[in-house]
Amino acid sequence: MGAFALDVSSADFNQIVIEGSKQVPVIVDFWAEWCGPCKALKPILEKLAEEYQGKFILAKVNSDENQELANRYGVRGIPNVKAFFKGELVDEFSGALPEGAVREFLDKLIPSPADEVREAAMQVYREQNDSGRALQMLAEASKLDPQNERVRIDAAEIMLDSGKVDEAKRLLNSLYTTTIAEARVQKLLARLEFAANNGDSDTAELEARIAKNENDLAARLELAKALVNLQQFAPAMDQLLEIIARDRAFEDDVARTTMLTIFNLLGGAGPLVSEYRKKLASALN
Repeated sequence: MGAFALDVSSADFNQIVIEGSKQVPVIVDFWAEWCGPCKALKPILEKLAEEYQGKFILAKVNSDENQELANRYGVRGIPNVKAFFKGELVDEFSGALPEGAVREFLDKLIPSPADEVREAAMQVYREQNDSGRALQMLAEASKLDPQNERVRIDAAEIMLDSGKVDEAKRLLNSLYTTTIAEARVQKLLARLEFAANNGDSDTAELEARIAKNENDLAARLELAKALVNLQQFAPAMDQLLEIIARDRAFEDDVARTTMLTIFNLLGGAGPLVSEYRKKLASALN
């Protein structure tokens, strides 16, 4: 057993995992002798622990022998891998993932030399509103750690704020699939989708078109997008619901998918999202 992979029990869990994670991430592998997938995952974790040379510690917990720990952390099936950092459970996965996926999981957790520069860059951007300097600092961070996806996400956000839509799109499209699923990235992608409609649409003209012909669904869709850019989310979604009511199949169900994009733009939660999720479900029934 290497210096970076340890067998851990209830007796030393707090010292090795909770206290140890205040220094570096600690990856806890809940396993058992009888578990076939555990035997596939365990050598991958041990190999990576040795390869990463202390950037994380692997704590191997036999769940049969430490059921109190397994129950405490909600282990329902094994292998179950839980990541601790700064004393807190921060991420997890279940099942025997391939090595590439495990690397992705680890690389999102392990602090890199670029993180300090990245955080300073975002501080410059938020406090001084200096997007140029912030992007320069993020470019420096990227040179320190080209694989750091947080750097790319931060840069994409600044570029999107600055109207550099193509550059933001390129950065977001370069992310791992697992990263793209994160709420912050989904919100940026939603912003990106509406960025093509830059708010120049004449809402009064679109409303006049709709008043003249209530079945002008193209005008309703354009109005909804224009209202999103004006941050008038409820009226925008009302237009999309009206499209669904009149023609669910319009432009390949675009009204429903646009509403889902707005939900992502709003962070996927909150009273407005909850209200309109119910309205959408009712409209689709």
